[in-house]
Amino acid sequence: MAAGGGGEQGSAVLELPRGPRLVCVEYPGLIYADPGKRLELYFRPKDPYCHPVCANRFPTSSMLFKVKRKTRRKQLEAEGETQQEVKFEMEVLGVVSTVYKFQGMSDFQYLAMHSGPENKQISMYDKILMLKPEKEEFFNRELPLYIPPPIFSRLDTPIDYFYRPDVQHRDGYNNPQVSCENLIGLSRARRPHNAIFVNFDDDDIPTKPLEPAVQTWQKVCTNPVDKKVEEELRKLFEIRPVWSRNAVKANISVHPDKLKLLLPYLAYYMLTGPWRSLWVRYGYDPRKHPEAKIYQVLDFRIRCGMKYGYAPSDMPVKAKRSTYNYSLPITIKKPVSHTVSVQDLKHGLDPASTSSAKKPASSRYKLKDSIYIFQEGDLPPYRQMFYQLCDLNVDSLQKIIHRNDGMETECTERDGWCLQKTSDDLRDTMSLMIKHIIRATRPALFSSTSNAEDGKERLAYDFGEEEEEDEEEEDFKPSDGSENEMETEILDYV
Repeated sequence: MAAGGGGEQGSAVLELPRGPRLVCVEYPGLIYADPGKRLELYFRPKDPYCHPVCANRFPTSSMLFKVKRKTRRKQLEAEGETQQEVKFEMEVLGVVSTVYKFQGMSDFQYLAMHSGPENKQISMYDKILMLKPEKEEFFNRELPLYIPPPIFSRLDTPIDYFYRPDVQHRDGYNNPQVSCENLIGLSRARRPHNAIFVNFDDDDIPTKPLEPAVQTWQKVCTNPVDKKVEEELRKLFEIRPVWSRNAVKANISVHPDKLKLLLPYLAYYMLTGPWRSLWVRYGYDPRKHPEAKIYQVLDFRIRCGMKYGYAPSDMPVKAKRSTYNYSLPITIKKPVSHTVSVQDLKHGLDPASTSSAKKPASSRYKLKDSIYIFQEGDLPPYRQMFYQLCDLNVDSLQKIIHRNDGMETECTERDGWCLQKTSDDLRDTMSLMIKHIIRATRPALFSSTSNAEDGKERLAYDFGEEEEEDEEEEDFKPSDGSENEMETEILDYV
């Protein structure tokens, strides 16, 4: 309601309306906000390479007033003078519960320029920005290299960085046996999981686990559930001597923290070669058995590109993270990882066991079969997958793998026991199968490229959006280490 006062010194009583809740943005301009991201302000909105200033969201208890000052002039007949009468009208438009404040600094800006004759700066925007459909000549032009990073600074507020001194270990500590070449800041002790790492060019392979690995597992294995899991994993390695960690998770229901202790107890880890990132049964050397080629790993990534009719955003397999949508870390509230105590491990439980009690105990931690098996007609769950050749359940793919059966003569680090470029042939065939699935799912994407030769189509890698191979469990989140699963798994033991 409106209220008036007799003069500038007057006061008014206003009724607080039950009107809309308002949001205050401390910037004079039109705002288009995404509730899932920080509020971004672009000083050059038409420049796609402009790095924004970000605003943080804060709660507040404020009101938005509308104040009118009305002045009325009266002519006094007796004295011939003019008298002013001032009246204020006030109205509460709403309650402000949220405010966005631009308190950070702008990120470094990198303009699309290059040095021409006489060091004159020449703009490249008309050469690198595609504002309309262009012909092939547009993409084949010779241009100076211009690849700016999506963001320069991880933080937009100045902080004092206090460097830590070198860690002083106890007497008897030895640094991990890794190469000191290009090694920076080796100060953390090795994780006490006692896994054995083997390179492809190592002469010998281990036949038994390290004694600390045996003691650690025996200390944790104190209930019938753990002993049952151990027997199930032993049977898996008897049936198949080489397994990936995700394949184990899809066949056995075991807590991830216990699996980290159980795998080094029964197998060693291959770092390089055709069986890299896989766990191999103790005493088994796949380099000496030609039949072990079916256990080799295939690093497969879904290919995509605009020149083939669809962009990464059009793919049914969505990316979890992308370098093109990089957000400042201070804006993301990462879920707090629940620490598991020794007492929890002894009872086979975790802190979130109460929330996952609705799942049966036999499948509480199991992953889906699609996490390690490739089948015709199904899309992979992630854009980057690590398959073993025996898990490619397609006849045409198996023919490529077994085309040199009985003629294996040498095991190489790149192709193993298979023929040369077998991995390339498998990737091409799988990429063509996936494109057929996407074509059937979204035929409109391929309307302009339907006349292309399917047999010769090669899709360009989208290196900006490689996916981490992760578990599809509600109760367990992927690690925040690396986007590459092989590297992330190694970090669990190093």
